[in-house]
Amino acid sequence: MAVSNTSSTTTAGFQNTSSTTTSSSTVSGSQTAIAGNFDQFLSLLTTQLKNQSPLDPLDTNQFTAQLVQFAGVEQQLKMNDTLSALLTLNKATTTTDAVGFIGATITADGATAPLKNGSAYWSVNMASAGTANITVKDSSGSVVRTLTTSLAAGEQTVQWDGSTSTGTVAPAGDYTITVDATDVSGQAVVAKTEIIGVVDSIDLSGDAPMLKIGTISVPIDKVKKVIKG
Repeated sequence: MAVSNTSSTTTAGFQNTSSTTTSSSTVSGSQTAIAGNFDQFLSLLTTQLKNQSPLDPLDTNQFTAQLVQFAGVEQQLKMNDTLSALLTLNKATTTTDAVGFIGATITADGATAPLKNGSAYWSVNMASAGTANITVKDSSGSVVRTLTTSLAAGEQTVQWDGSTSTGTVAPAGDYTITVDATDVSGQAVVAKTEIIGVVDSIDLSGDAPMLKIGTISVPIDKVKKVIKG
């Protein structure tokens, strides 16, 4: 796994490394409604012209206003057709872009990462250097490991080797961490967590493609860093 780093510290099974890092169905429904109004308007206008009194024809200004409305509805239909086509094209482009992530190591917003081949990785960004209490929980919410370690200011990679508080090795699966950190003076500081993993598949079943790291789904807009190779 390619993760940029400059220095590392191992503490009781953990290693931290300082580093320097609207839907188509709605459009379709709206278009159907507008198209229905368009046909109804055209029918009413035609009927009105057929049945107007020769002695009292439709006022020119009113007729012009109705034609303007007619043209406006027609233009709206064309705009909706164009918008629908653009949405389809955008989804196809997004899907193509998503496929390009397969095999890449990404860093993304989140706190749940897979334990695979004896390692799980997170990125932790500390507002300032200090001490962090890290709690690891499994997919059922049970605590499997807690420890206290020093973290530097800025972004760093935290690696867990799967060892539990009871001295056993945790099974492969998804694990979530929480980080409670304080600075050197004991004041609470913000520690933002991100996940690190290799994209192994793409889920195209939803409105937008989702990157998959094992069973973990990551929206493309949550990706912060990509490392190829």
